[in-house]
Amino acid sequence: MKAFTKEVKIAIVAIVGVIILFFGMNFLKGLNLFSSTDDYYIEFKDISGLSSSSPIYADGYKVGTVKDVIYDYSGEHPTRVLVGIDKAMRIPVGSTAEIESDLMGNVKVNLLLANNPRERVMPGGTITGDVNSGALGKAAQMIPTIEKMLPKLDSILTSVNMLLADPAIAQSLHNVQTITNNLTTSSAELNILMKQLNRNVPTMLAKANGVLDNTNKLTGNLAQLDLATTKQQVDQTIANVQELTSKLNSNNGTLGLLMNDASLYHNLNSTMMSADSLLINLRQHPKRYVHFSLFGKKDK
Repeated sequence: MKAFTKEVKIAIVAIVGVIILFFGMNFLKGLNLFSSTDDYYIEFKDISGLSSSSPIYADGYKVGTVKDVIYDYSGEHPTRVLVGIDKAMRIPVGSTAEIESDLMGNVKVNLLLANNPRERVMPGGTITGDVNSGALGKAAQMIPTIEKMLPKLDSILTSVNMLLADPAIAQSLHNVQTITNNLTTSSAELNILMKQLNRNVPTMLAKANGVLDNTNKLTGNLAQLDLATTKQQVDQTIANVQELTSKLNSNNGTLGLLMNDASLYHNLNSTMMSADSLLINLRQHPKRYVHFSLFGKKDK
């Protein structure tokens, strides 16, 4: 009899195939049968698509996998998730877990470790879990607010459309364009003026320097003047004027008598009247004063 019959070989191959299939399926699920893990329970109100073999992370590092999901069909208790976590992982009391899903639909569990170095959750213990909605969840929470804002936005857009349809807006824009063109022209002219001014600045500076030189010369000439002598001469002139004024106001001099003696005025006035009467009489009776004859006879 042979050591291994055909039937025995077939049986051995089948057993080896089943074992390989078992380990392969667990490997594909992310379960490592050769690693040493401790079992914990996490309670969720909503598991959000969590399933067996979903990874467990702590601070971004994979520390375990989900082994089973125990759903309470009665609805009296939350859903319990059995997880296998590495034995070396120490979970402080007060730690929580949250389910997180990305845009690709991949679901994982993050352990939020508490700061409690003295107490730890023992294997077989229960951890409180929750769902992290992420960016999509926050967007979903904003939808009711956005729905309330839509009527107001529609009203605002209607008002903006009415405002833009106003002909005055178009006219204002046209005026703005005209003003802009005028400003452009003014800027160009100003640039030309500034260029001319820059060319004339050296000449103006030279003239200004000449004026300053003349001012300095004038200042030097003023500084050279004998102000004391000039002041003395001015004082002497003022004294002479005062003396002349005093003589005019007194009755001693001829000019003083002419200005202050009233009798002289009356005498001059009387003399003028007499002279005037004489001239009038001379015009009326010239023969009384002039005797002239071609034949030497005298008028009677």
